[in-house]
Amino acid sequence: MPPDQAWKPRAGVGRETRAAEQDRAAGSRLARAVDIGDGRYARASIALRLYRSTRRIRAYLRWSQEGETQERYVGEVDATTRAANLEQAWSMAHAAGYVTTESVPPGSWASSPASRAVMSANKGRDTKPEKLLRSALHRRGLRYRVGARPLPNLRRTADVVFTKAHVAVFVDGCYWHGCPEHHRPAKKGAAFWQEKIAGNRARDAETDEALRNAGWSVIRVWEHEDPEQAAEKILKTVKSRPKPL
Repeated sequence: MPPDQAWKPRAGVGRETRAAEQDRAAGSRLARAVDIGDGRYARASIALRLYRSTRRIRAYLRWSQEGETQERYVGEVDATTRAANLEQAWSMAHAAGYVTTESVPPGSWASSPASRAVMSANKGRDTKPEKLLRSALHRRGLRYRVGARPLPNLRRTADVVFTKAHVAVFVDGCYWHGCPEHHRPAKKGAAFWQEKIAGNRARDAETDEALRNAGWSVIRVWEHEDPEQAAEKILKTVKSRPKPL
């Protein structure tokens, strides 16, 4: 029998996290498009179901059209993790022509659907991962500043700042900060984007060093990390810091 981790979603995962999971598996948000005619697209998702009688995992494509949920059988998947099975199912759905990659609108500033999806998702503040983390911290009784400079004379802004404990938290996007697990290099203008992301990583390291030299504790959280687990780590760090005199 396939293990639960091969098909079951994590318990307590919110809508935003589930959508991000589908985006990663499909390659981008725009690659989850079902053409419903007249230049319109519906955003689809893959549902994995275990059929115990056959001990097989089946993948189904689901989307909403005219207010009703539509579903289409994609095929059987056989990887050992949910992430790998979702990727397998999206590849099958694209190969069968059930889904397409949404085209870039005329006059768009993006060079490709993939770059448009990345740029559109980029926000400087109040991203979904940041909000989820802040909510998890608040539930644990922690109070903090948002989008503040830990050091007034250093032009670097942290996403969450505990001024008394001297703890700075940064929530890093997988694309812009070069996540080793989820970063997918751009194909167009590859050299430019490699240089850009390398510069971001160098700036991150420089920021971390400057803050630590000033007596601060720095925590970096990837956008794909579980916010509850990240909040627990931050809580322990804040509580372990020496209290100011």
